[in-house]
Amino acid sequence: MKKLLAAAFASAAMLATPAQAQDDAGKVQVKLLGTYVAPDGKITEKPTDIVGLPADTQTEANDNFVPTLAIEYFVSPEFSIETICCMTQHDVDAVSGLAGAELVSDAKLIPATFTAKYHFDLDGVKPYLGAGATYFWWVDVEPGADTIPLGVTRTTLSDELGFVLQAGADVALGESGLGFTVDAKRYFVDTTARWYAGDTLAIETEHKLDPWVLSAGMSYRF
Repeated sequence: MKKLLAAAFASAAMLATPAQAQDDAGKVQVKLLGTYVAPDGKITEKPTDIVGLPADTQTEANDNFVPTLAIEYFVSPEFSIETICCMTQHDVDAVSGLAGAELVSDAKLIPATFTAKYHFDLDGVKPYLGAGATYFWWVDVEPGADTIPLGVTRTTLSDELGFVLQAGADVALGESGLGFTVDAKRYFVDTTARWYAGDTLAIETEHKLDPWVLSAGMSYRF
């Protein structure tokens, strides 16, 4: 009798495990994160330069810290699709040639991002890997303070498609759906910067952005 009961319990446990796993399918997870954005910003090409920049002119974009909202839909317990919502703001400064000069001021960026993620389950800790696409949408760009005295009236940064890799982990905090999450993304995307004097294109440069985006915060799954 005891052996029969043990076999029955074992069979029930084996049947319940996949059923419980299926409970994650169709769930939504919302994350509120603090995010550190660290772009590169260096010049890779100078297609147009009627001003005559020093040959060794090089630039970098400053880092920023912003709040981020992430929304994730679980297609299955292992696979999910995630998008994020945030806006970052950056200056671009010269670090050589015109060292210290502010070339772009308060450039506001919306990095529209979608990733597909695969989740592992390690007894309550769920690491994941992901990859996807991004569209860098510059919604406002101002000429740098040091370009205005030179006659620059308008500065633009081109919107661009790019690629993103992702890794992180979700940690459940009890059974209520609350959790803690850490996340790292590496973006691969460029932009073209243009400085105009009136209607004349004075300088055009290609820049590698390729930011690291590191986040941590709270999650809720329902």
